[in-house]
Amino acid sequence: MNIVDRPEVLVIGFAVRTANADEMDPSRARLPALWGRAGAPGAFAHVPGKIDENLYAVMTDYQSDHNGAYTQVVGVAVRSAAALPEGMVAVRVPRATAMKVEARGQMPGALVESWQHLWKHTESGASPARAFTTDLEVHHPGGVDLYIAVLPPRQG
Repeated sequence: MNIVDRPEVLVIGFAVRTANADEMDPSRARLPALWGRAGAPGAFAHVPGKIDENLYAVMTDYQSDHNGAYTQVVGVAVRSAAALPEGMVAVRVPRATAMKVEARGQMPGALVESWQHLWKHTESGASPARAFTTDLEVHHPGGVDLYIAVLPPRQG
């Protein structure tokens, strides 16, 4: 387990509100349509000031823990959000102490396995505990890097 200081990043993209239980039921799942929209050729061609060509997935506004509702934004990292393309939102991912997990291999299976491992980590009460503030996935040619916000260790 790798604990890192994740820098702040600003992401512009498409957003949905969902819950993991909904995503397990194809009739209620919202993430496949979100990813289909974000993965369409040219989806982010008109976003100014992109930092790189990676896709970023931000999980934020957690209702509670991994069992509650959350908002997912899929988009690109930018220098500023001065001009928002129609239908997109901007979300600032604050700097945080994060657990970095690398998903490598056949996607989306490797990514799903990484999240399942994280859910087991959370349910077991293992340390470090998840903060459920803002989590980040960085999708790049080599795989996906997950940055899961964690609580600072207890003092004393």
